[in-house]
Amino acid sequence: MDKNMNQNSASGKTENKTEGGDKRGVRRTFSPGDGQQQYDFEVLDVARVVRVVKGGRRFSFRASVIVGDRSGLVGLGVGKSRDVQNAINKAYERGARDMQSVELDGNTITHVVKAKFSGSRVMLRPARAGTGIIAGGTIRLIADLAGINDLVTKRRGSANKVNTARATLSAFSSLRAGPKRAVNKQVAVS
Repeated sequence: MDKNMNQNSASGKTENKTEGGDKRGVRRTFSPGDGQQQYDFEVLDVARVVRVVKGGRRFSFRASVIVGDRSGLVGLGVGKSRDVQNAINKAYERGARDMQSVELDGNTITHVVKAKFSGSRVMLRPARAGTGIIAGGTIRLIADLAGINDLVTKRRGSANKVNTARATLSAFSSLRAGPKRAVNKQVAVS
């Protein structure tokens, strides 16, 4: 048996364990399960925040969640709570409530668009079919949950994830429907 495989003798199940238990780089996409949530979502960021009060410090968590249906609707929610799961649930609810539509042209966007939010600036360009999403982590998550498969992007300025996400959503909201492609029609001459 492989050294990375561990067999549980009581149940006969085999588990795959990596050495060192490194979990970085693993994307966790949450799909709608047993009817509680109707949209897919991914946790963008979880930060521990501190509030200084008379008796000391109070710790809470701020969760940022991207919510989307993978067919043109996407939103960002930010929630704060004393425990992580409640913060994620609050962020999901806010993101699902504040979703916006993205103007798509097939699997890409309709035209080049630039946007700025606080210190983050983003530029989004449409791409040919098969190009994929060429973007950093934050913009890639948003484009994926919006249903965009081909996109070229550039982020400049601040690397703050929440500001980058808001700039990307601002860029998506400024997209306009492009002109329909002309269809060649042959007209019979009589």
